[in-house]
Amino acid sequence: MALKIGIQMDHVSTINIDGDSTFALSMEAQSRGHKLFHYTPDRLQFRGGIVSADIEPMRLRNEKGNHFALEKSVRTDLSNLDVVLLRQDPPFDMSYITSTHLLERIHPDTLVVNDPAAVRNAPEKILVMDFPDLMPETLITRDLGAINDFRDEFGDIIIKPLYGNGGAGVFRITKNDQNLSALLEMFDEIYKEPFIAQRYLSDVRQGDKRIILVNGDPVGAINRVPADGDARSNMHAGGRAEHAELTKREREICERIAPVMRKNGFIFVGIDVIGDYITEINVTSPTGIREIQKFSGTDVAALVWDAIEEQL
Repeated sequence: MALKIGIQMDHVSTINIDGDSTFALSMEAQSRGHKLFHYTPDRLQFRGGIVSADIEPMRLRNEKGNHFALEKSVRTDLSNLDVVLLRQDPPFDMSYITSTHLLERIHPDTLVVNDPAAVRNAPEKILVMDFPDLMPETLITRDLGAINDFRDEFGDIIIKPLYGNGGAGVFRITKNDQNLSALLEMFDEIYKEPFIAQRYLSDVRQGDKRIILVNGDPVGAINRVPADGDARSNMHAGGRAEHAELTKREREICERIAPVMRKNGFIFVGIDVIGDYITEINVTSPTGIREIQKFSGTDVAALVWDAIEEQL
């Protein structure tokens, strides 16, 4: 049966189809005969108990520069759709949180992937703190003295914004680096939220592994290797993707977190692992589908849609 699928995303015209997981998910849905409807988060409306948006019927093509066609938008009660993919990129700010509040009102009668209330309660850099024995030593605070003490304790640390994404605002501060105070002053002016300080893991030079889980089960991975002279492995920040297999330790990590993923309705999740440690659990808009298929042939998008259709 053809499903009506709304895709809440950054505008389709802005994506790079070579590496975009939303595009891969949408193409798979289209290949199954499902009907796609495109809209951006700013089109959401809530009035009289009805959550609606001006949505556009969408067709996709795997052609660079000619990858989409949109029809005229129609204001639609989103509860008339079968599925909504919550796929706009972070940052996880009040705009993102507001989207989850609105979409929560149509879920689960209209299946929202991932569950919007659970997404709101599980930002990726906080949810992972439920597993302290699987993580490197980590501090979340705005207390500048506490961060200085943390650096004194571990010497080599990473500082980053709590709700950042794509490697933006990630700094490595070593024991004798004199820029920590200035950096914290700048963060204090830019961000209202706490910051993250984390013990630097030298294993990042061998890569930061992105592992994709579907319904809690690991289905594929890529390794992201930082560029020379950069502490960040994010592909947005110049990291290089390469094929990866899961180690015994990584399978143990996946087994530990799987029950929480299933309990919260997280169908599609990406976790980040450096060496023996998990650093993030991404439930907002995980990426890596296209790269995994390129290196291993595993069709993660098909597995995600198998899980969605089974749940429906």
